[in-house]
Amino acid sequence: MSRRPDIAVVGAGLAGCEAALQLARRGFLVRLYEQKPQARSEAASSDRFAELVCSNSFRARSLENAVGLVKEEMRRLGSFFMAAAARAEVPAGGAMAVDRERFAAWMTEKVQAEPNVEIVSGVVDAVPEGDFETIVATGPLTGGRLADYLRELAGSGYGELHFYDAIAPIVDAETIDMDKAFFASRYDKGGDDYLNLPLDEPTYRRFVDELVRAERVLPREFEDPKFFESCLPVDVLADRGPDTLAFGPMKPVGLVDPKTGKRPHAVVQLRREDKAGTAYNLVGFQTRLTYPDQKRIFRTIPGLEHAEFLRFGTVHRNTFLDAPRLLDRQLRLRTNPRVLFAGQISGVEGYVESAACGLVVAILSAARLQGAPIPPPPPETMLGGMLNYLATPQDRFQPSHVNHAMLPPPPGRKRGSERKLAYAERALAALERWVLDNAIHVLEPEA
Repeated sequence: MSRRPDIAVVGAGLAGCEAALQLARRGFLVRLYEQKPQARSEAASSDRFAELVCSNSFRARSLENAVGLVKEEMRRLGSFFMAAAARAEVPAGGAMAVDRERFAAWMTEKVQAEPNVEIVSGVVDAVPEGDFETIVATGPLTGGRLADYLRELAGSGYGELHFYDAIAPIVDAETIDMDKAFFASRYDKGGDDYLNLPLDEPTYRRFVDELVRAERVLPREFEDPKFFESCLPVDVLADRGPDTLAFGPMKPVGLVDPKTGKRPHAVVQLRREDKAGTAYNLVGFQTRLTYPDQKRIFRTIPGLEHAEFLRFGTVHRNTFLDAPRLLDRQLRLRTNPRVLFAGQISGVEGYVESAACGLVVAILSAARLQGAPIPPPPPETMLGGMLNYLATPQDRFQPSHVNHAMLPPPPGRKRGSERKLAYAERALAALERWVLDNAIHVLEPEA
């Protein structure tokens, strides 16, 4: 790049790639800093950008669901994340899931081929110097000198808050005993997209007992584990009571074992990692067990007696900002407005929310660079509700997935599905008005 960038982005994860591509396609010169391939975080396993290090699921697709609504808002705004998801999608019932390799490969190719993006490889210890804005999208594993720098830059509130996230294991499909499994989605939603391993009550009880007594990876002396409630390790759930898993990730509702014609006592669901179905991940089975005990205990599940694990579950620390205290409504640092944050480090939770954050920050930044600032998305949209959540003071701020509680209630006395669809109808209408009123150029990611 022959001249200084118009804007810099630090981190080529989901939020960073989305932001960089949105800005570059709008004609701005973007300098993208990424530590790969020189260095990787402890959760990363490849040198590709936009790597999915945990699940391969982007959760529900229905507009009745909050995450389904935010995905539709992103799609209507020309999200590269959504374009990649569409190209790499694998069957997952009522959810959207992707082949993580194809997804990351497509995003990496788009970024590397973009002429307005200059990629600078290497570990970043500080926000780049210069008279331009910088979007920090370094993710939840931000550490080292950069973490110290950001702590000093932000002041009180950075580095004090964190939770621990866990990753589920993946098994080789050829090593699963298919005679003990059946394909189905709960309530037949989406077809036979999940592989189900049924457990009777005695087998379930023995499994839970083994989990409770299993050896676990212990936190270091200076660590205070705080898990995200929507992504608790199975061993933590087992500690909460013998029936907790049967009402959680192992719930059998909506499933009938064709061999018995009855609902099992509990079920382990496996979701495809790729379209060919060569590998499956254990849905909801994120864990902090040691690798030997993962192999021993998970092989007690009927159908997994001889399973070969392509990846074991792990636990990693997620660090985030106290967004309500430190960031403004456009996710700029109050103490230094030329520094912005996007993705999980800003206090959102989840793949979709991280990419959505990068999308919104890029659109708002592009407007400022053009000399015509625009307001954030309306509060009736899920994108606007997400930003409102990050701006709402709390006694102890915690990251959150998008949910309908982030939106003002719709008018009338609608209930259930009717109420949720009313949220969606109002949100999409408000998004359209926001785009038209502010003359926002919506990109075509496939172009």
